[in-house]
Amino acid sequence: MIYELRIYAAHPGKMGALHARFRDHTCRLFEKHGIKNIGYWMNGVGGRSDELWYMLAFEDYGHRERAWAAFANDPEWQEVRKQSELDGPLVHHIENRIMHPTDFSQLK
Repeated sequence: MIYELRIYAAHPGKMGALHARFRDHTCRLFEKHGIKNIGYWMNGVGGRSDELWYMLAFEDYGHRERAWAAFANDPEWQEVRKQSELDGPLVHHIENRIMHPTDFSQLK
C-alpha cells in the first residue's frame, strides 16, 4: 500500500466551497475510481488556515496512475469542477507526497 498526502492552499474566501466540493462530490468520486479516502484535516494550531490536508491510499504506483487517470477523465468530475469554479479557481497551490509505511506503522 502507498499513501498520497495532498495539501491544497485555497484562494481567499474559497475554503468553504472547496470543503463543499470534497464533501458533496470529490470523496465519492474518488471511491468510484478506486481511490481510498483515508482522512481530511485543517490546521487547528499552527500552520496556515488556508490549507486543506488529505490522505489517499492506493495498492501500488500502477493503481494510483490508473485511478487518477480515470478520475480526471470522469465527465461527472469535469462538470463538478467546472460548476464549482464558475467564480474562479478554488485552489492556488497543491503539494503532494507519496509515502510508504514503515514496518512499524499502524497503516500498512
